[in-house]
Amino acid sequence: MADRRIFIKSIAGATAGLTIAGRSLAGIVLAEKKESDRLGDVLPKRKLGRTNEYVTILGTGGYHVGWTTERDAQEVVEAALEGGVRFFDTAESYGNGTSETRYGKYLTPNYRDLVFLMSKSTGKDAKTVREHLEGTLRRLKTDHLDLFQVHAISTPSDVDSRIELGVLDVLLKAKEEGKIRFMGFTGHQNPFAHARMLERTKESDIFDTVLMPVNVLDQSYYSFTQTIMSKAVERNMGILAIKSLADGRFFAQKAQTGWTTDDPLIPNYLSIKEAMHFVWSLPVSVLISGNENASFMREKIALARSFTEMTADQKTILINKVKNIALTGKIEYFKQKEG
Repeated sequence: MADRRIFIKSIAGATAGLTIAGRSLAGIVLAEKKESDRLGDVLPKRKLGRTNEYVTILGTGGYHVGWTTERDAQEVVEAALEGGVRFFDTAESYGNGTSETRYGKYLTPNYRDLVFLMSKSTGKDAKTVREHLEGTLRRLKTDHLDLFQVHAISTPSDVDSRIELGVLDVLLKAKEEGKIRFMGFTGHQNPFAHARMLERTKESDIFDTVLMPVNVLDQSYYSFTQTIMSKAVERNMGILAIKSLADGRFFAQKAQTGWTTDDPLIPNYLSIKEAMHFVWSLPVSVLISGNENASFMREKIALARSFTEMTADQKTILINKVKNIALTGKIEYFKQKEG
């Protein structure tokens, strides 16, 4: 009980007053005023860690862009742009390059100058990562990425292996060549892998961002938020939140995976608004949301525009309501217990 109280107190201290414009808080700085561009009003922005970039609090997830229909993918991109989203995520592994190819058709030809564009490589060695980067730039039809990330690290030994096989050297070289502006790493299986990457790069401090699961269940089950978030804030890294709805398993069913439940988190325990506003009430720069159609994209945009910070008590109530469900591990199925 004492440990839980300490944790809740630390989260409350890190997030109090987060929505005050221009105020620096736990490494997060909000844009001073509303922004617009040639497409219209832009969603609220937060500073991306140590960089001088401000990114919209909602980002478009590229995984869904890669597997949904061509028409839906185009409409998601268009709805995101129209709704003020200016952060776009993808990876070479999403649909075997399909996600990047679709961005290369519907996003970058006309809007590259307006968006923050990131991709990732699952490559385990220098040669593969270099090939992935070149393919990514070609498919996206751009000469540079705003952010390129070591993708889907899984265990501490995986981290050690990738470093020893030159993966980080490729990113550093690409940065020197102007092919990438910022560097990061990602993963959703194991917070111990993230901790290892932070440990291995403590002296060089080369990473600008870290991507990880952030949701109300994560607080109680192999928590990235408890294990990694404070470390990333101390390093002044931009925190990219994913799986805020646990890859859709907050809902009663997810047709493409066969997931079903008679006791869904949404709406039985919380609303989608509460789930997403919980994440934005933590020191994250952007919540990356995957949407397979434009209607879902517009729903998330509306939630971003309606955001108000949750109090510490509100967050604690939500955490406690779903704690027993979290501990089963069934909803956050993508996590693994091994350290």
